[in-house]
Amino acid sequence: MSVPALFGLSVLMNFVAFGLLTALYIWPRVRTLRREGALTALLVPHTFRFVGLSFLVPGVVAASLPSAFAAPAAYGDLIAALLAIAAILALIRRASLAIPLVWLFNVWGAGDLLNAFYQAQIRVGISPELLGAAFYIPTLVVPPLLVIHGLIFRLLVQTKTHLA
Repeated sequence: MSVPALFGLSVLMNFVAFGLLTALYIWPRVRTLRREGALTALLVPHTFRFVGLSFLVPGVVAASLPSAFAAPAAYGDLIAALLAIAAILALIRRASLAIPLVWLFNVWGAGDLLNAFYQAQIRVGISPELLGAAFYIPTLVVPPLLVIHGLIFRLLVQTKTHLA
């Protein structure tokens, strides 16, 4: 099987696997929480998005990985992580700007991930081999984060404070 096919299959299988995990375990638990608690729980995985900075590290990725992809992906993830942290702190403190901050994070964060896929596949057109050890980021990390973004959007548009 070709490397691009392995890449695509890995992404697809992770969406399926995390979709099952979400449907069977995550969403049933999250929907029993108050909205702010549920949002906080879903934001926590995004605080690890600093890992995207590895796109800038030669040896982790191929030295020939185009910076037109690497820099926006890396710094976009870092900004998403910082926004997630800010949103969590605002939710914990029950700040009036908490929900707008979650919206800002979620629009930025989802857009960043979708833009990285677009840049890698269409605009810049990088080969998965150039990702080196960072191959796991789009195949293992990104699909669950996109699913979580979907859950956060769902919670943001709901008006009830209890979700169950």
